[in-house]
Amino acid sequence: MDLELALRMTEAALKQAVREGALVSVAVVDGGGHLVSFQRMAGAEIAGPVLAPGKAYTAVALRTATADLAPLVAPGGELFGLTGDRFVCFGGGVPLWADYGEGERVVGGVGVSGGTIAQDVACAEAAALVWRTR
Repeated sequence: MDLELALRMTEAALKQAVREGALVSVAVVDGGGHLVSFQRMAGAEIAGPVLAPGKAYTAVALRTATADLAPLVAPGGELFGLTGDRFVCFGGGVPLWADYGEGERVVGGVGVSGGTIAQDVACAEAAALVWRTR
């Protein structure tokens, strides 16, 4: 993950947010969950600067889309009790997988917060598409 690619991904998410009619914050992190790029649209909710990087970090740490975590963290789920200020277990975080023969490993993540869950997921997927088609 480099800055130029992370910025392109962030811009793709913001463009999707405009199409969705949402005001969002977008974070792109590297394989260690460290922030590479972050942008917040004017007027976006105040929780976005915490939730977007949290979603990206969670997607990297757990190697799964955050939209898939809700049933796992609910009572009786495999991850029930997962807590911490960095884990965000609702839609808008997407892991970015290695390719080009590097094996199956997560090398980054994107997180979006500020719209509905569906809008956040759509924006995160728009950013992930930039990763997959680079």
